[in-house]
Amino acid sequence: MTDRSRSPYRSPRRGQRRPAATPPAPKDPARRVAYDVLRAVETRDAYANLLLPAQLRERGVTGRDAALATELTYGTLRRQGTYDAILDACVDRSLRSVDAEVLPVLRLGAHQLLSTKIPPHAAVSATVDLARRVVGQHRARFANAVLRRVSARDMEEWLAIVAPAAESDRIGHLAVVHSHPRWMVEALAAALGERPGSELADTERLLAAHNDRPRVTLVAKPGRAAVADLVSEGAVEARYSPYAAYLPEGDPAALRPVRQGRAAVQDEASQLVALALTRVPVEGADATWLDMCAGPGGKAGLLAGLAGGREAHLLAAEVQPSRAGLVAGAVRRSVRDAARVVVADSTRPAWREAAFDRVLVDAPCTGLGALRRRPESRWRRTPETAEGLAPLQRALLDRALDSTRPGGVVAYVTCSPHLPETRGIVDAVRAQRPDVAVIRAADHLPEVADVAVDDGDYVQFWPHRHGTDAMFLALLRRL
Repeated sequence: MTDRSRSPYRSPRRGQRRPAATPPAPKDPARRVAYDVLRAVETRDAYANLLLPAQLRERGVTGRDAALATELTYGTLRRQGTYDAILDACVDRSLRSVDAEVLPVLRLGAHQLLSTKIPPHAAVSATVDLARRVVGQHRARFANAVLRRVSARDMEEWLAIVAPAAESDRIGHLAVVHSHPRWMVEALAAALGERPGSELADTERLLAAHNDRPRVTLVAKPGRAAVADLVSEGAVEARYSPYAAYLPEGDPAALRPVRQGRAAVQDEASQLVALALTRVPVEGADATWLDMCAGPGGKAGLLAGLAGGREAHLLAAEVQPSRAGLVAGAVRRSVRDAARVVVADSTRPAWREAAFDRVLVDAPCTGLGALRRRPESRWRRTPETAEGLAPLQRALLDRALDSTRPGGVVAYVTCSPHLPETRGIVDAVRAQRPDVAVIRAADHLPEVADVAVDDGDYVQFWPHRHGTDAMFLALLRRL
């Protein structure tokens, strides 16, 4: 007879619950996280740059698994258009008829087969195992058959089959090869000043840059941190902005100045367009500044430090309360506590007219300038998106000018190079307002070459030229 008094596996008494078993760790956590993020991007319009880090933290995925999940997620999103063209050639029916739950599996598999160093047999096997867990055995067999067809050729061979010939359809060729919607290739070529019938060499360089992993750029908040503080923790002094540093590797949150809120992640072009506003001379008072569309707070954090250093004050307005909370965090403990945050609709200002000396309007836009960081945006935006934003962009610029005193300065900024959102908006507002004069924006960014457009009146940054987001800047003076 077993001595139950000594057994470590005692049965629970009647009416007593057994202790819950610890759930096993998920098999292949990297691919499962990547799949779940891709599904959320597709079904819930989630942003990968926000959801992926949260999922990695919640599931305790770290190290090599976290790096693999990141590569699979962003790589698949960036090359989705290319993979879809290839997958469409590998299914017996239209790719549009494939179940929505299966498509992310196929795209993940295609990315591993065509754009990573994972051995083909391992890529297919691991992806089919994932398919069994997330879509079932029957559809896993379908995924297996499709991915084996994909594995029969490399990327160059597939592109020769699925991409339109460059000689007869240069736009279509670039759209498939570099994974962008056709309309977007046309819009970016126009912004670069290249005609559809030309070689489009500059456009191709831009499209290729959108598929590169962007470097992490940090900002040392003026008066609270210095670039030297970031360099001492492993960052590298940046090329253009006096407040910027590049982080070659690692998690920005691991740096002490970032954890303490004295530094933050911010693209270098975003820093420079805000700096340009502060460099324009103004006569008389220079004590009141306004950031009209401040969320999530990157530019407000930089402006607050600069304002405090000049004994000026910044009002940061944001219409969405949740984003206003982010702004409050970004400006917290700025020099002399120079910033105040309000929840307000800047198209219907809660402040009096002509109240400010400097005004920044970082207008909501299509975000075509940040496709490296938000690759899913290329599949969500349409020409109609830009058309729908135009009335809001014009209204915000009009209200910004109304809010500026005579002699004061307005910076109109978009994270998009799309002409209807940039020069189109500024030119339309200028045509209706005789009280506005353009300031040569390039004159106030002397450290950056090759950013001037329209003879220097406006500034346009580019990923393939400057390594930054494609930020647009116009500077206007209220007469």
